[in-house]
Amino acid sequence: MRRLSVLFFAVFLSTAVHAATPSDASIDELLTSMHAEKNLESLFPTLDNVMHQSMATATKGQTLSVKQQQILDKATTKMLQVMRDEMSWDKMRAFYGQIYRESFTQEEIEGLIAFYKSPAGAAYIEKMPVIMQKTMVLMQTQMAQMMPKMQAAMQQTMEEVKNSK
Repeated sequence: MRRLSVLFFAVFLSTAVHAATPSDASIDELLTSMHAEKNLESLFPTLDNVMHQSMATATKGQTLSVKQQQILDKATTKMLQVMRDEMSWDKMRAFYGQIYRESFTQEEIEGLIAFYKSPAGAAYIEKMPVIMQKTMVLMQTQMAQMMPKMQAAMQQTMEEVKNSK
């Protein structure tokens, strides 16, 4: 019975160690090895383009005066600055840490660190910004094709609401 208790305790202890919460240092090492800050910063030019295109789409077909265009440009610049400020690495780092801490064990973090330090991991890091950029372009195209259908569905719904009185 004593052996069984010792065995059970040993298994329990090894499972607890195996599922240990990742340390702040290991999460920092992972974020550094995967170039998380650089990847976050690389999103901003794409988000800038999306914002400018969204504004252009919102005003499509409208003739804007120079003053109106200046107001829109100024508003876009302000919104982009808010986005950059709120999504800065200094602010996002804590979120990344929390998400990784809640999602991975210490062993998994160590495995990810090993991957990102490997040649395959380095290639992944190098190519991911291009992959993300291409994904954003495809998503934008998809959204542009989808918007008329969504607008038509909304218009039909509003018509149904109006007629249901």
